[in-house]
Amino acid sequence: MHVLLLKEGRALTTVHAKGRTPVVIPKSPERGADAAARALQAVLVSLEDSKAENIVTIDIAGKSALGDHMVVVSGRSSRHVLAIADHLMTDLKDEGFGNARVEGLDGGDWVLIDTGDIIIHVFRPEIREFYNIEKMWAAPDLDEGTLH
Repeated sequence: MHVLLLKEGRALTTVHAKGRTPVVIPKSPERGADAAARALQAVLVSLEDSKAENIVTIDIAGKSALGDHMVVVSGRSSRHVLAIADHLMTDLKDEGFGNARVEGLDGGDWVLIDTGDIIIHVFRPEIREFYNIEKMWAAPDLDEGTLH
């Protein structure tokens, strides 16, 4: 335990816990729709530069606590999927959206990149067709009254 004295003479006590503290990746430092829109634009530009195919953007704000947007794209091969993911991670870091969580870099079939505001899925076409994530997220909301 540490005791710090503030200028006013009051003591501030801090306790340092032992063990692992769970890491939570916060949404981007600039909060709000503007930050998410800026991040989405950076993602889309990077994906276009990498020649990603069949780019689909899904607005999940209000539907999920996972983020504001989901982007689903295809690469022509495992090598292309990995190149798209690598290029995107570099571009995100350069634009100030670094520290994204990444999974799937070992296989190249499906890479998931989570920036906090945006979740990007990069698939080989066969894997994308099998999981069909777009269809799952495009399902109508029950509270919209579209289903009878």
